[in-house]
Amino acid sequence: MRKVITGIFFLIIAASCSFDYGEMDSPDRELPDLVMENVEYVRVRSADPIARIHAERAERYERQGLMKLDNFSFEQYGDRGQSVNVYGRAGRAEVEIDSGNILMDGGVWLDVESEDIIMETDQLNWIDDQRILSSGEGDTVNIQQQNGTSFEGATLRADTRRRSWEFLGAVTGTYVEDDED
Repeated sequence: MRKVITGIFFLIIAASCSFDYGEMDSPDRELPDLVMENVEYVRVRSADPIARIHAERAERYERQGLMKLDNFSFEQYGDRGQSVNVYGRAGRAEVEIDSGNILMDGGVWLDVESEDIIMETDQLNWIDDQRILSSGEGDTVNIQQQNGTSFEGATLRADTRRRSWEFLGAVTGTYVEDDED
């Protein structure tokens, strides 16, 4: 009799429980289509490597056209894959698969060897078709060069095609002019 009462008690408790899984088709609650850990990805064009990406975790969302990366680093190659031109790392990134646009945040560090620039900030946004690199509005960006030049400014916008850089907010720093002998 005691086992029957215990069994009925558990049935009543189980029947009174409900789970709300939310709307399964909701895009903001979508599960990734693919999850990978310790990923290394090499992007190749015409048999030459153009970039190498490493991430602790990568999640691909087909319907949203997104790849989310955690603790990632990358190298961008020049000279038909013979040399590394840019090194970078960030805590997180969202890559728009079709456009190639990338939002990096969680502490971003870039070393652009061809320009002798090291850049540090909290967030950077890359618009691939326009070749524009920008920080978040009001975000402080630190830029340093080996010759001692260093700048700190708010709201960076860089047009890499035109090789122009501008801060839309306050800027402080030191510019060191190289001697041309």
